[in-house]
Amino acid sequence: MVCSNTYSGPLSLLAPLGTPIKRSSTSGFLHGACFSLPPVHGWAEAFVGIRSSHIKYICPHAPVRPITVNMNMAMPSWFDIFGLSPDSQEDEPGIKQAAENVKALIEQEVKNGIPSNRIVLGGFSQGGALSLYTALTTQQKLAGVTALSCWLPLRASFPQGPISGVNRDISILQCHGDCDFVVPLTFASLTAEKLKTLVNPANVTFKTYESMMHSSCQQEMMDIKHFIDKLLPPVD
Repeated sequence: MVCSNTYSGPLSLLAPLGTPIKRSSTSGFLHGACFSLPPVHGWAEAFVGIRSSHIKYICPHAPVRPITVNMNMAMPSWFDIFGLSPDSQEDEPGIKQAAENVKALIEQEVKNGIPSNRIVLGGFSQGGALSLYTALTTQQKLAGVTALSCWLPLRASFPQGPISGVNRDISILQCHGDCDFVVPLTFASLTAEKLKTLVNPANVTFKTYESMMHSSCQQEMMDIKHFIDKLLPPVD
């Protein structure tokens, strides 16, 4: 996979390399807010190590914007962040606009011949938060979500019981390090509990990783691979 420094719109894509073959499914992964440009190199490299040949992997770029929690420093970010605790103020307009951009990306994949139920959406930190919010609000039926070191944004906007949308039975893999001091494990646990009230709880898997901070590890990446490969088997 290669990435571009060019921001041609709200979503710039990583293109798969190698012998052209017909891909029957897509895994889209959204990075977190990041100081570096472009912030997707590390995740692209991580997915090279776990990818399957029949799956197309997309790692979009977020636009650059000031982030309040980081002293208004400009960085690639899907929406503004005011704080990272359950009671922090949230950028509701920014979150909703970012979700619409991701839904447009999903729709583009559908136009390219990939059924929406053959798409797994995922992300890390802010990107994982956006993936969860998008999956729970879209009318596009998805295969699943990989939510890494993240939280559910605008959780008060969701019902007390199950959602009524097409993804009420969606499979969710939520992963978190037990030494994460950026997005505390307690926040992740609250998110897992909320998710189990919104979708079929049997389809929500919450994994924690010993001594892992706000980052990833090899075991987590293998868990992601097994989750995606199970949901997106090859099509004959």
